[in-house]
Amino acid sequence: KSGLDPGGAWHAWGMACLKAGNLTSAREKFNRCLKPPMDLNQLNHGSRLVQDVIQYLESTVKPLLITDDDYFATLRELEATLRTRSLSLEMMCEGKIQHNSYYQECLFYLHSYGTNLAIISFYMRHDCMREALLHLLNKESPSEVFIEGIFVPSYESGKLHMLENLLETIDPGLESWGVYLIAACKYLQRKNYYHILYELQQFMKDHVRAAMTCIRFFTHGAKSYTELGGKQTWLLKIKDHLKVYLQEVSRSSGRKKMAFTFRKKMSAADVSRHINTVDLQMEVTKFLHQCESSGASQMTDSSLPTLFGNNNMKMDVACKVILEGKNIEEGFGIAFRVLQDFQLEATEVYSKVAKQLVKQQKYSEIQQLLKCVNESGVAAKNDGDNIILNCLNEFKNIPAEDLDNLIQDMDSDENKIQAYMMCNKLRSAYLVSVRQEKARAVQLVQHVRQLAESSGDHVVKAICAQWL
Repeated sequence: KSGLDPGGAWHAWGMACLKAGNLTSAREKFNRCLKPPMDLNQLNHGSRLVQDVIQYLESTVKPLLITDDDYFATLRELEATLRTRSLSLEMMCEGKIQHNSYYQECLFYLHSYGTNLAIISFYMRHDCMREALLHLLNKESPSEVFIEGIFVPSYESGKLHMLENLLETIDPGLESWGVYLIAACKYLQRKNYYHILYELQQFMKDHVRAAMTCIRFFTHGAKSYTELGGKQTWLLKIKDHLKVYLQEVSRSSGRKKMAFTFRKKMSAADVSRHINTVDLQMEVTKFLHQCESSGASQMTDSSLPTLFGNNNMKMDVACKVILEGKNIEEGFGIAFRVLQDFQLEATEVYSKVAKQLVKQQKYSEIQQLLKCVNESGVAAKNDGDNIILNCLNEFKNIPAEDLDNLIQDMDSDENKIQAYMMCNKLRSAYLVSVRQEKARAVQLVQHVRQLAESSGDHVVKAICAQWL
């Protein structure tokens, strides 16, 4: 009469029937107020009313007493139970759920009015992980349901190995779990749970991704190469993963199609390249670890470069190796291999090293660097000259004697003249200019005279004018 929603009354009546132990009447009453969810895959446990019913039933685990008058009710209940069973693919787990009518009642309500997440969470609460997994697979629920309903509760309760065993038992190739496992890996990465991630990747036999996780374990948080020296076992693990992957690829290459669809793929050539990178990183780590231990290390760089970074970082590694040895020659061989293997811009690296040496006032070592560059066999004709010119560009205050030595080490007269002009040594620039072929000499001397005029050097200006 008053037009109020009768749902609340039916629910209260249903709860009263439950409490009285009359499960059949309760179903009838709840049928009038409970509705199945619009989307079975929504990430919640269904309506509050359904949750109340389940909560009450779970807290009242007791056998159902059958009275003589209630045979038909019991038959109807049995029929409903069987229907519930067929809904859940006959996947009742042994023990309390199978033999307890209150748990059966829970399943009836969950299958009739609950979400997939609610059903899966119910199974998980009662140690029926296999049933939870089969339900997930049967309903093709999205990966979010797997993560919230199965994966997170498993690792939080220390049952990750049990979950892994079940996944493998249900599908030994793990193919049907691919989407869920990749989603779990992404979830762990977002949470920064890298140890669980690594364990899961090993279970998945996803060797390429496992190798990438090992790279993070090796590089993350290290402040010095002494620290990295203590983490070299991770480098060995990276190699192991990549080698196993190569073996698997070569084994499956004879077959028509590689079955591992969800595992990360990589060409054999790329894998071999990465193995070389790891070998080289091991060499770099040993060398720099040694330098730091012997106290030869000079650089106080805040970031710690490794060969697993981008090209700029790899160039930083090459610079670090050259600069941190007892002398330039000691680390040059390893640095040269880094430059060659990754096809880096060698002149840029050598120039950076030279500038660093100027800052440290190690002028004689710049000459040693030029010697190493020339002897490397791949330096272009003007590489040495360009390294010196790059230095002079930035540092005008190199002592006169060291400056002369550096400029005299240059190969090309043109570059020497340019260097002398840059350092305002106009008399020296004039002396080299006049030794050139006549027409070129005239141009060069005229240029020197202009510079002398603008800088107020009357002596050099007069010499140039006389020669011209």
